[in-house]
Amino acid sequence: MKRTIVIGDIHGAELALEQVLDRAQFTAEDQLIFLGDYVDGWSGSMKVISRLIELGKSNDCIFIRGNHDAWCEEWLDNGTKDEIWQQHGGKSTVESYADTTAGEREAHLQFFREMHSYHVDEENNLFIHAGFSSMHGPAKEKYQTNYYWDRTLWEMALALDPNIPKESERYPKRLKLFNRIFIGHTPTIDYGYDKPVNTANLWNLDTGAAFYGKLSAMDIQSGETWQSDPVRELYPHEKGRNQH
Repeated sequence: MKRTIVIGDIHGAELALEQVLDRAQFTAEDQLIFLGDYVDGWSGSMKVISRLIELGKSNDCIFIRGNHDAWCEEWLDNGTKDEIWQQHGGKSTVESYADTTAGEREAHLQFFREMHSYHVDEENNLFIHAGFSSMHGPAKEKYQTNYYWDRTLWEMALALDPNIPKESERYPKRLKLFNRIFIGHTPTIDYGYDKPVNTANLWNLDTGAAFYGKLSAMDIQSGETWQSDPVRELYPHEKGRNQH
């Protein structure tokens, strides 16, 4: 039976990605939807992109663009090393590309260029890295950088009274636009959760793989989840994006 498996922020943790795929026992029949931020953090950023390119050939895959991916794409395209990017994991990404050929970098750049801003499936589920601010949905978003930067959607869902039904006029209109919404971008570990969080009709799959958390994946039909080991245990001699 074909499954749709959604995968949270990887941040260069290629070993964690392999663990999650193995634990999910994924096959070529499964659709894989990745929520962005494939790079920046651990030392495997280049390997992550190479692996995703491979998966795109064997599986039905949707690759959503994250803010870290936008930074990396700019660097691959014109050599620009954004100062903020360098401070937030970009340095390790640049280092991971040290021994690659011009052809490999060009293939990766093309992969970045083809990423989706967001995806809406046939059941009206939205997959987006961060969020959107338009009351009319992401298609009407004035500032498209909100797709991979906006946190207001998550914050609104997290603060919503769980007793308010979706049919109520008090239920936020942005959330009503979709059946379910799947995001990454904001680590759930910042809120005390080490697993994917469901609040209102929104799921947050970023469980802090860039820091001291795990990489998470979920079958959106059954709700079954899989997680890697804590990523810092897979890269014991690295700090990832941990500052301490």
